[in-house]
Amino acid sequence: MSQQLTEQELHNLAMNIVGEDLQSQGFEFLGVNSKLKKNPQFVALKDKVLHFVIVRAISYPQDAHSYDPIFMQTMKEHALKFEAKMYYAGVGLGYGEDYGKPVIKDKPYTVVYKGIQEI
Repeated sequence: MSQQLTEQELHNLAMNIVGEDLQSQGFEFLGVNSKLKKNPQFVALKDKVLHFVIVRAISYPQDAHSYDPIFMQTMKEHALKFEAKMYYAGVGLGYGEDYGKPVIKDKPYTVVYKGIQEI
């Protein structure tokens, strides 16, 4: 019987996708937090500048690139205390070629990810 990924498993998958993207851009991780509801997920350094990255796994029909502006403003204010830049990384995840269906363990999945967005 096929099993859907849990919320934590979807989050971990999104974290891996964003983490690989950040590494390919030359970010150096200072801290990684993969627990749900613990923010930011990545604290990273690039060009001697501190960066905070919020990662969210998003399912259809939600837009992976939309975020809660009030929450992100709160996080940006937190980042500014550390002289850090604030980013949002929404990762849309769906089943195989049908993005509208949930991701199933050990099956192909679709990713909708446009990279990190500066807040």
